[in-house]
Amino acid sequence: MPSTAPSLPSESTIGGADTPLVEGAGLERYYESEAQRRDRTREMFDAGAAGYDKAEALTGLGVGPWYRRRVLRRMGLKPGDDVLDVAMGTGLVAVEIQKLNLPGGVLVGLDPSPGMLAEAKQKLDVEVIEGYAESIPLDDDRFDLVTMGYALRHLSSLEQAFGEYLRVLKPGGQVCLMEITKPRGRLTGWLGGLYIRRVVPLLARLTGERKEVGTLWRYYWDTIQTCIDSEAIMNAMREAGFEDVRCNSTLSVFKEYLGTKPKP
Repeated sequence: MPSTAPSLPSESTIGGADTPLVEGAGLERYYESEAQRRDRTREMFDAGAAGYDKAEALTGLGVGPWYRRRVLRRMGLKPGDDVLDVAMGTGLVAVEIQKLNLPGGVLVGLDPSPGMLAEAKQKLDVEVIEGYAESIPLDDDRFDLVTMGYALRHLSSLEQAFGEYLRVLKPGGQVCLMEITKPRGRLTGWLGGLYIRRVVPLLARLTGERKEVGTLWRYYWDTIQTCIDSEAIMNAMREAGFEDVRCNSTLSVFKEYLGTKPKP
């Protein structure tokens, strides 16, 4: 039987001690409480779901599939592994998982946005669950790997989410959190903001996507700017009970936070 999952925080302060966003992150233009954050972000992701893949391809300059597949291979994902993809979105990470864990492997996707899951189901015939990382409605000790692609910044509670990842993993199972971090240096930061906040939404609009993609991508950049540092994230993973916690970095921007559930 599954353990009793923790309840989601309801009205916690945005940018509080347990969230991945720094205190006073300046995101009040989007929401003012945790309940509002959940509602507002779900609305943004639902509205931007249809154009998400195109905007992501523009942001990643077309190398996203190669990078995600490379990370999963480095993790040791193999045929027969059971995987939970948290914050599945439109299934960009899940597509690469399924290429590597078949035949025999089970893939389950979890996401709070029905719009994003609808897009994912057009690509993949897998089980999808509408829900949050902080309260996963699945059994203990079920998966060999838990993944999350570029959504760590959208968690409300690192403690609850990481505790849930540990719970659903089999002993010896691994977690892999792919994330984009704030570029170093003023110039690279300015160029990154210009490209993600302005250029990508403009190109998406020119190729026929709705303005909602631009809103989502501006929020995307704002949360990148205000996410806590890598060491704080790894400390939260250790406190949740993960061992062999580490962070791989590519181009000082793309990070993978890795950890293993201890064996008895």
